[in-house]
Amino acid sequence: MDMDALTLFGVASVGAMLLFYWLEERDVRSVAAFALACWSSALYAWLAGAWPFTAVEVVWGVVALRRFRARTASFR
Repeated sequence: MDMDALTLFGVASVGAMLLFYWLEERDVRSVAAFALACWSSALYAWLAGAWPFTAVEVVWGVVALRRFRARTASFR
């Protein structure tokens, strides 16, 4: 199976989303990393021409960032 650079970037982005979603309960930093992975997936979708997926991933990243801020606010 031959994959181009864009496909490998997509696989890495979605794989990071899965990993950090799984780790969310263990470390609050994983929530922030999940947000970044969502935006990385959004970039991949935009480069691939899949704008609906881009929009959903951007929103999902914002939701994750808000969860990160809510969880870290309790540490202050």
